[in-house]
Amino acid sequence: MAVINVYEQYFEAEGTYNGTERRGALVMLVSDSEAGNIRYEAAVTFFPHKDEEDYAVSYDAYFSRVLYEGKGRRSRKKEQQFLAELPDVIHALAEEAGMQVHFECPLRDARTA
Repeated sequence: MAVINVYEQYFEAEGTYNGTERRGALVMLVSDSEAGNIRYEAAVTFFPHKDEEDYAVSYDAYFSRVLYEGKGRRSRKKEQQFLAELPDVIHALAEEAGMQVHFECPLRDARTA
């Protein structure tokens, strides 16, 4: 099994989950491939981000949605499509949890694989 974060980036966020205020979010596009099958998942985890140095991600506020699952392997074309859809999917996941991700306020540059 090869699980990689095709894309990940930290953003400012807001909301309270499990009684803890969250001010940061890690947004990810995750690829999971094994034995000729591929799965892409959009994911977001919210964390306290108490100061500029605090990137201690807590996974109790982790939300995800499978975007694609089937036969095949990684596809740059599919990944570009999923990346274009990612903000809308993450917005919906965050809204369901009563949270917000501020895509216009990145905390770090994006990392891609």
